[in-house]
Amino acid sequence: MASPAAPMTPRGRLLTALARGVPDRLPVTTHHVMPSFLERDLGGADADAFFARFGLDPIRWVAAYRPDATKGQYFAEPDPAAPPRVAAPDCRIRIETSRQAAARTVRLRYETPQKTLTMRIEEDAHTGWITERLVREKTDVDVLAEHLPVLLCDVEAVNRQADTFGERGLVRGMVPGFDPYGQPGCWQDAAQLFGIEALILATFEDPAWVHHFLRVLCERKKATLRSMRGARFDLVELGGGDASTTVISPALFETFVQPYDTELIALAREVGQRIVYHTCGGMMPILEAIADMGPAAMETFTPPAMGGDADLAAAKRRIGHRVCLIGGFDQVHHFRGCTPATTRAAVRRCFAAAGGGGGFILAPSDHFFEADLELLEAFADEARRCVYA
Repeated sequence: MASPAAPMTPRGRLLTALARGVPDRLPVTTHHVMPSFLERDLGGADADAFFARFGLDPIRWVAAYRPDATKGQYFAEPDPAAPPRVAAPDCRIRIETSRQAAARTVRLRYETPQKTLTMRIEEDAHTGWITERLVREKTDVDVLAEHLPVLLCDVEAVNRQADTFGERGLVRGMVPGFDPYGQPGCWQDAAQLFGIEALILATFEDPAWVHHFLRVLCERKKATLRSMRGARFDLVELGGGDASTTVISPALFETFVQPYDTELIALAREVGQRIVYHTCGGMMPILEAIADMGPAAMETFTPPAMGGDADLAAAKRRIGHRVCLIGGFDQVHHFRGCTPATTRAAVRRCFAAAGGGGGFILAPSDHFFEADLELLEAFADEARRCVYA
């Protein structure tokens, strides 16, 4: 198919690729733009300025939620440093923060009539990590199911962002867990709440409880997805790296991941949302299993040099006729410490492997924390030169 005569808008270009069509040129973007990079290397610029500075096809992440008034939920007393929190009559949320040197500790308390669940997150300038899991006893899952509010989509707020962003790029969201923390996929959420090692062991020792846990999370996420009807997201993220085959086996994926996330993808299509399934890590043994779930796109196709296993050319042959491929670029080795020519050559290899016939969006394999600006420029410029004959 010949490329269109007129240049596309960034949004049109990305949507064409998501529909497995052939755009005017190779779409090129990135995942989350990390605040620490913007602060250190771009003088505190925002994400919109980042995309404009490098000529990438922009993405705007939107997280807009509302309380379920039919269940008496409400926005808790706002924290000036955080978005409003959804609370309920039987679940009071308390958040305490403390700082030591460059790190910050966030302590979450969910006070319910049955039990107070607590969670602790440590954060530095780059990222956050959990040091105390919310689910520490198996019965905690039932407390979570009974009392913790389900986040509903604020459709009007999403659509205001879509109106503002227009054709500049994609509006992207995710299937959330709960306020103020959660992961998109059912297994990924469970892994963060209980711990991935403990969760894997439980699949052998008490698989019925793991299925119960996943069902609780799945039903919560279904309620959120139903509330997304009419929200003008272009792409909604599901999945997570704890479901990759560098963490769990294909057998565990097919038993504990695929059934639940398949239900969510089907519901997302029913309410008019397009899903990208995110698997940062090993993907090759489960490519077809993920495609069978019915997402519009898959990411991140992490290359072996970054600890993944992606073979872009093989992935394109096996599933490129079924889903759009997003990612594939080694940002660790080609955004730092090499020449622009090396970065440009890496872009061309990705295009040769997966660009044929469209349906490919070039992006780093997940977000990045550090980059040489001249290599970012080379990455974006060379991708814009990749056109379809």
